Amino acid sequence: MNRLELNAYAKVNLGLDVLRRREDGYHELRMIMQTVDLYDILTLEKTDELGISMTCNIERLPCDESNLVCKAAKLMFEEYNLPGGIKMHLEKRIPMAAGMAGGSTDAAAIFNGINELYDLGVSKERLCELGVKVGADVPYCIVGGTALSEGIGEVLTMLPNVPDCVVLIAKPDFDVSTKYVFENLHANSLTYHPDIDAMADAIRAGDLDGVVKVMDNVLETVTEARYTEITAIKTVMKEHGAMRAMMSGSGPTVFGLYENESDAEAAADAIKKQNLAKQVFVSSFYHPVK
Repeated sequence: MNRLELNAYAKVNLGLDVLRRREDGYHELRMIMQTVDLYDILTLEKTDELGISMTCNIERLPCDESNLVCKAAKLMFEEYNLPGGIKMHLEKRIPMAAGMAGGSTDAAAIFNGINELYDLGVSKERLCELGVKVGADVPYCIVGGTALSEGIGEVLTMLPNVPDCVVLIAKPDFDVSTKYVFENLHANSLTYHPDIDAMADAIRAGDLDGVVKVMDNVLETVTEARYTEITAIKTVMKEHGAMRAMMSGSGPTVFGLYENESDAEAAADAIKKQNLAKQVFVSSFYHPVK
């Protein structure tokens, strides 16, 4: 095999808690992660010439060693002493700087893709160990699906699939710095924490209503407080029948869960008409083959 094309799926956080800020500057997290059917497309091609190269359909996205895609490829080439080089093309569809792990899932696809392209036979566990060197969300993105994520994001406990529903995703027309959000969270003085254990139990029981009841994200206290557009999008989603609407990750993307597609489509139209977001997607949960 000399060429491979694969999808890199975005994620949302059904629950996100920050326990504390560690002495090393990282934050101790507990999250329920879920992949959604919105993805970038990566094409990998072996070359005889040495070197790692990358192109992308988005001009403002750097295609050098600062990109997680290049970092992942470089790490795999060094770790397994791979011959020749590789050309990579990224077709970006997931909104950028959106709280949906777009960069991390692209890097994860490179770990999985190089493993397959070069027939390395590396286990998922080992790929995750390498992935965390590139980014905290990369190990989760390598495996995908429904998972409890702890530590800085690298400690994963896989969960059964969340019951299916319609997922409406809306990314406002501005970016949010994850660094800014965590620096302004004041994690060690938080007085409220989402019930992540109750959500995990509801998922194990196949109880979507139970999941919806305890959905929460402590990072909203920072991002939503600064950007009123997030509140406005959540309001429109709820007015059009969302069981729950919440920010994903550090934001600013908002997602809503719906029982039927027609309500989600109506909410999407309303969000666009009110100019709250241009990047709006009616999607669903994505469950990779286990």
